[in-house]
Amino acid sequence: MKKRGIGLGCAWYGTGYGNGFPDVSSAFVEIHDDGSATVLTGAVDVGQGSSSIFAQIAAEELGLRAEDICVNTADTDVTPDSGTSAATRQTYNTGNAVLKAVRQAKSRLLTYAAREFSCPTAEGIELKSGYIGVKGDPFRRMPLEDMVFKARLNGERFISAESSTARSTPVDLTTGQGAPYWPYSFGCQAAEVEVDTETGKVKVLKVIAVHDVGKALNPSQVEGQIAGGVTQGIGYALLEELELQKGTIKNPAFSSYLIPTALDVPNIEAFFIEEAEDSGPYGAKGLGEPAMLPTVAAVINAIDDAVGVRITSLPATPEKILQALAEKKEELG
Repeated sequence: MKKRGIGLGCAWYGTGYGNGFPDVSSAFVEIHDDGSATVLTGAVDVGQGSSSIFAQIAAEELGLRAEDICVNTADTDVTPDSGTSAATRQTYNTGNAVLKAVRQAKSRLLTYAAREFSCPTAEGIELKSGYIGVKGDPFRRMPLEDMVFKARLNGERFISAESSTARSTPVDLTTGQGAPYWPYSFGCQAAEVEVDTETGKVKVLKVIAVHDVGKALNPSQVEGQIAGGVTQGIGYALLEELELQKGTIKNPAFSSYLIPTALDVPNIEAFFIEEAEDSGPYGAKGLGEPAMLPTVAAVINAIDDAVGVRITSLPATPEKILQALAEKKEELG
């Protein structure tokens, strides 16, 4: 017999390494005389899309297209240290470093341009669509590349280096108050499952996921990150089990250590709530690990709703579910 159930899971997550551990990201930026810019960071893009985000941040600030930004990462010979791609920190930490570096280089460029255009202040200069000029005066502007080339002839280069340190505070041991991580992200997911009471097999039919992302710098990437997190969470809930014996991993291959395939991924509806984080780049927060955290609870609660058994160790394998059903039947007589 197949029975269906619905479960809910909620999570909150603190970004970064945590108070008491150095959490610093750095970035170098240069604006070139071909109208492009280069960003150097030590941040490794392992598929989460951080390089795309850094390009967007620089492009937004310089009035360029993302494709005009060259992002070089993780070359220890030339890139600064930006910490690990872990703890949901790269968009927030390194994104802030990139934004600070771009703004510093931009400030020098605007100051130079103000002199060239005989504008009283740098605030009167704007960068827009690949052009630089006096605000409100379409006749006093030129392509960005021409201005930077002219500056190069005069010995000027627009290069900057900046760092960003995570904001956190120790926990007061008397009051229990503090911010050992910053910022915090929140999420909630609902899962619908189908449990076969004869085999113990669980099929996840649908997951609805809603996450707080601060400001979504790239909505498509946010939706993809949520879908990826949900998929990982399903694997954690139902499939993935590391078998250790005297310190040796007994299932070191994907033939025995099971992860979800495309056929195991259900219909995922991803939603995000936007409320800008004041300390984040353009209001953004990270969304790496938070996207997978509620999934396990949602799936396990859905199994309980379907067949009335509580699985207390992961993964919820068919064997564990059949055993729990047998114990429940025995208790009921």
